[in-house]
This record gives sequence, C-alpha cells and structure tokens, in this order.
Amino acid sequence: MRNRRGYALRRRHTNDGDLAMNMSMKCALLLTGCLMFGAGCSTAPTESAAGRDVYLPLPTNKLIAADYRAADALMAEARPRLVAPQSILVATVVDIDDLDESSTLGRLVSEHVSARFTGAGYHMVELKFQKAVYMKQGEGELMLTRQIREIANSHDAQAVIVGTYSEGADHIFLNLKLVHPEDNLILAAHDYALMLDEDVRKLVRKRKRR
Repeated sequence: MRNRRGYALRRRHTNDGDLAMNMSMKCALLLTGCLMFGAGCSTAPTESAAGRDVYLPLPTNKLIAADYRAADALMAEARPRLVAPQSILVATVVDIDDLDESSTLGRLVSEHVSARFTGAGYHMVELKFQKAVYMKQGEGELMLTRQIREIANSHDAQAVIVGTYSEGADHIFLNLKLVHPEDNLILAAHDYALMLDEDVRKLVRKRKRR
C-alpha cells in the first residue's frame, strides 16, 4: 500500500510539474510573438462611444501607426468637447504651399484618421471631393470656407478634421487640427513627422489637384 501511495503521490507531482511547464511554455511563446511582431501587440488608449477608455491595437505599418497615434492625440485633447457618436467631418490633408493640391499621401492620412475615429465610435463624414476647405485671412491665417461650414451644419457636425503637410529633405511634416465649424475655434491640434522613406516619397510624389 505504501508503495502504491508513494507512486500515486510521485505521479501527481509529476503531472503538476508538467502542467506548470506547459503554462510557462505558453507564456514564453506569447511573449516571443509580441516581441516578433512589435507594434502589432501594442495598444493605445482612446475614447469609446460610451465615453470610456478603450485600447485599440496599433498596426505594424509605420505610416498607419503614426496616423492612428495622431488621431488618438486629437481625441484625447478634445475629449471634453467631443460627443460620440455625433458626426465629425474629415477633409483631405493638403499641401501647405498649395491648399488646392493634395497627394496620395494626403488622402491616405485622412482615411487613416477617419478609420481611427470610427473605431472609437464617432460618425465620420469624408469630404473627398471638396476643392475649397481653407481660405486665407489676414496674416495668412487659415479659416474654413463657408461651403465647409454649411456642409458641417447640414450633418450636424461637431467638428471638422483638417490638415496640411510639408515636404522637407528627410521628413514629411504634418499638422492635424480639430476645428469647430461655427467659429473656427481649434479644439485640438497635433504635429508629427514621417521619415521620407521610399514608400512615403512615392505617395507624396503622386500629386493631384482635388
């Protein structure tokens, strides 16, 4: 009896050890996967339609991840004044030296930002075919055009996302703003830069008047 009891105890300890080893191996594999895929396992807080922080994953692509972080920054800064799911207009990001001109890059940035806001519960209205979003006033100050304000009013939009980019020697510099359509009050703003690698260079070279 003692031999059988001792054998049973040894077998139980062995099973427990195997279970612990399996759990350790699973944790190690999970950690390795996160390290291998980098940003694919990272998350960033944003605001849900219910007003609570949610953690949305950031993609591994550097351009999309940078645009998503910019959208998160806008939401975080303007959060007290934004109400989900009330509409927000998003205009194509334009060349700061020619406000009637954009590029594939400008359109992609706008779509990425729109997608991030949509994921947080906001109703987004994209203005892809509007030729005049800005007008200059005074000392080069940029204001929303009357047409954009009228469209915002027709959609009961609480804000308009606008942006510009400028090409440097090694980087593309972007500025995004959340603007209140009634009085042009800036609710939030965010600046960031993209390395001018081969992909970004090709996207910004594909220029097109809107």
